[in-house]
Amino acid sequence: MALGDFLLTPMLDSALRSRPFIALLVYRLSVVLCYQITAVVVGWQVYQLTGDPLALGLIGLAEVIPYFASALFAGYATDHYNKRRLGLMACCLLLIMALGLMLYSLQPTESIKSWGITPIYAAIALSGFARAFLSPVYNTLLVKLVERVDYARATSIGASIFQTAQILGPTIAGLLLYFGDVASIYGVTLVFALTAIIALLQIPTELGQAAHSTTHSGDIRGIFAGIGQGIRFVFQHQILLSALALDMFAVLFGGAVALLPAFVKDVLHGGPEMLGILRASPAIGALLMGIYLTRHPIERHAGKILLSVVVAFGACMMVFALSQSFWLSFAALAFSGLFDSVSVVLRSTILQLSTPDHMRGRVSAINGLFIGSSNELGAFESGVAAKWLGLVPSVLAGALITWAVTAVTAKMAPQLRRLHMKDLI
Repeated sequence: MALGDFLLTPMLDSALRSRPFIALLVYRLSVVLCYQITAVVVGWQVYQLTGDPLALGLIGLAEVIPYFASALFAGYATDHYNKRRLGLMACCLLLIMALGLMLYSLQPTESIKSWGITPIYAAIALSGFARAFLSPVYNTLLVKLVERVDYARATSIGASIFQTAQILGPTIAGLLLYFGDVASIYGVTLVFALTAIIALLQIPTELGQAAHSTTHSGDIRGIFAGIGQGIRFVFQHQILLSALALDMFAVLFGGAVALLPAFVKDVLHGGPEMLGILRASPAIGALLMGIYLTRHPIERHAGKILLSVVVAFGACMMVFALSQSFWLSFAALAFSGLFDSVSVVLRSTILQLSTPDHMRGRVSAINGLFIGSSNELGAFESGVAAKWLGLVPSVLAGALITWAVTAVTAKMAPQLRRLHMKDLI
């Protein structure tokens, strides 16, 4: 039985098997494959050229600066303008990124050395602008395609598709790095960007229209007022804010994915194929858990479960930091993905159930800022910490900070600690 059929079998009569919903999942799969493959190949290429873990951290910084600069405006635009067109624009930016990296990598070695790695950072900056739109577009289209009662299951399906891409992307990248050259791999990412564009074109135009219009929504004061409205909503909602903050700080300090090229080369003494497998291993655990949660959504004790899985995530990072065995490292990362998947699904479901329709783009963008902080800024933090403390001590310290953040969140957010998902429906 195909994965899609397995996930969708319980909903044969629902909108979750409709053509637009499946097209939305193809869009999500394609864009994640595009930037996952790019992330692995760029990390390997940069470390091969520089041998510097800080250069790996700067990849995250190159993406997060344009992302932060545009995310709130992207959320506002998603609420007020055609969502499908904004998604197409973002996919075109990914396509330009892939084309630029491919042309750069086709240059002779002497030319690449004279250019340095600045063009790589510039291309990654383009993906930062693109990703500011990708999640708001996906989240706002999702709720137009399914009923409210199906939000939790649809979110789990989307998370499983996301994790599938996170498995396939690094695996494809690792294999292609082993057998081919980086320029051809960037050509593959270009194809995935094109596939995302085609998928979006299968979604009816009217589904992309704004849910409502506001007076003066186009002038600068109206734009900032609308952004401020979304920010106030998030910061006044204790459950949503604490769930987002918990995820942000846990992955910001506890993640180690950005340092994998250095761990593979200097600790585990492996090659690009090992990098691809280890980069995919968190997504393997996450996919298995995502499939389980699709059939068995969490309803009771959601808050306690969320706090517990973040603690478990930190423990997995400790095991990974101390491991000198490929298989133990693989298992630690796979279990970290399994626990993180629970956190992702719970946080995404809380966001969908808590947010009014007319603010979904802005709230999704704010959610994206939290996630951007944890992923891209986390990559920069990992590079800096590894430069100052060394590879292993930096990951151990991050895991300890993750535990401390969880304890503080449990103390300061009693509504999250006592949350049952049915309280939000």
